[in-house]
Amino acid sequence: MKILLVEDDKTIASGLEYSLQQEGYRAVLCHNAASARKVLAEDIDQFTLCLFDLQLPDGTGYELCKMVKERRDIPVIFLTVIDDEVNVVMGLDMGADDYITKPFRVRELLSRIKSVLRRYQKLSHAGAVIDIDNVRIHTLEGKVYKNSDEISLTALEYRLLLIFGNHVGQVLTRNQLLEQIWDVAGDFVNDNTLTVYIKRLREKLEDNPEQPALIKTVRGLGYKVGD
Repeated sequence: MKILLVEDDKTIASGLEYSLQQEGYRAVLCHNAASARKVLAEDIDQFTLCLFDLQLPDGTGYELCKMVKERRDIPVIFLTVIDDEVNVVMGLDMGADDYITKPFRVRELLSRIKSVLRRYQKLSHAGAVIDIDNVRIHTLEGKVYKNSDEISLTALEYRLLLIFGNHVGQVLTRNQLLEQIWDVAGDFVNDNTLTVYIKRLREKLEDNPEQPALIKTVRGLGYKVGD
């Protein structure tokens, strides 16, 4: 299992590379965005997961994440000293799967890696096409259609809809949704943020967002999609 590690601090990078190898991962190390882009362009398929420092001397982890997600749905974890909500949500919206704030314990990062990989494994076993009323999710292409018209969703909106699609007919609590989307990375992506994304999904998918028929609120419990 090969991981692309992009970190400009050489001391941190070499320590992480050693720790990953000790856990049985093969790490490919880059110290800047340019070398990472070159590696990804040559053979993105070799990687199972990417670890991107958010601030690099010649670019950002956001740019690398965008490049990865446009080519393949490989999990991305950000390593960042920027832990405010705006930056975290922006990264998750671009398709990042988790983030960890420096300084961090190596064991915590390894735990995050395993958790994200487990989540991807579960999603890969889900059906290729999920139908919810007049909404169809093509999971292999990462596309969503309503009445045959393609709907543009951000990465975070799509991930939230996919969770609902994999639990049709089940009531999901807000905590369950937060855990499945962000695992233990929900310090800043909280209840209020979840409310915003539920509202966005309804605006894009419901015939009448003010009286939702697709994503229903189950008062006192959470949300439910389908019967």
